[in-house]
Amino acid sequence: MSGTVGTAVWNDLPHFDEISGGRCGQDEGSSGDCNHDVEAPHLSGEWIGAVILVEHHLIAEYALTHYLEQPRVLDAFIDGRED
Repeated sequence: MSGTVGTAVWNDLPHFDEISGGRCGQDEGSSGDCNHDVEAPHLSGEWIGAVILVEHHLIAEYALTHYLEQPRVLDAFIDGRED
């Protein structure tokens, strides 16, 4: 998410239509505390985690492909836990 401010990349991400919910934040994992002003863009190498919720494992397969095609998504995997 380098070059963006706060969670702007999450807010601007084209989300998969069939998700039932999602969240983004340091509680979902991150590269650590940011070493810049809150209003400044994130630095190269900084990342923040997100969770996408879907109703069925088959939808998760399609959602995984969708998110991996997004330019600012570094990695994605299917967890299988129910949150």
